[in-house]
Amino acid sequence: MDKTLHAVALNCTLKPSPGESSTDVITDQLLVELASHGVSGETLRVVDYDVKPGVEADMGHGDQWPEILERIKAADVLVFSTPTWVGHMSSVAQRVLERLDAALSEADDQGRPIMFGKVAIVAVVGNEDGAHKIIADAFQGLNDIGFTIPAQGGTYWNHEAMNPKDYKDLAETPSAVAATNKTATTNAVHLARQLSHIQYPGT
Repeated sequence: MDKTLHAVALNCTLKPSPGESSTDVITDQLLVELASHGVSGETLRVVDYDVKPGVEADMGHGDQWPEILERIKAADVLVFSTPTWVGHMSSVAQRVLERLDAALSEADDQGRPIMFGKVAIVAVVGNEDGAHKIIADAFQGLNDIGFTIPAQGGTYWNHEAMNPKDYKDLAETPSAVAATNKTATTNAVHLARQLSHIQYPGT
């Protein structure tokens, strides 16, 4: 019998709750697609937490990153979502990658980094260029930490240059984005199910 999979989505918007966020819209769309495959899910808006800068898993008094990290560890699929700001991922997204880097020093009982066997997909929204570069940077960082990236595991939406418009204000999801969301999530679930049966070899 297949394991029941769970996804955790990290929304790296710069807007605290309850502010409307285009990043939240595409994140919700991905969780809906994952749910269609029987995957449960939850979203954490990272800016609502006190995630301190640093290179340790726990930076001490008041640091709420350990709470987020435990929920990532309990998940099978990570949805990493960020807006585009001045052509780059948000500072919140960058901090998430920096804090995740500490996971490289933690291994399971077979010597594997603790993120081995987990699948990650990336979503980017913005009204400026930069999505391809952000996805490439996120893929490299997440894969280096130990996450596995599925085929076509990135989705994005950019409006045309010099004509600002937000994804959350669209009357409907563009067909190309909807199709890409479906492909990314379908492949993520397929890969996560495979890894749940046959994990990477230990050391």
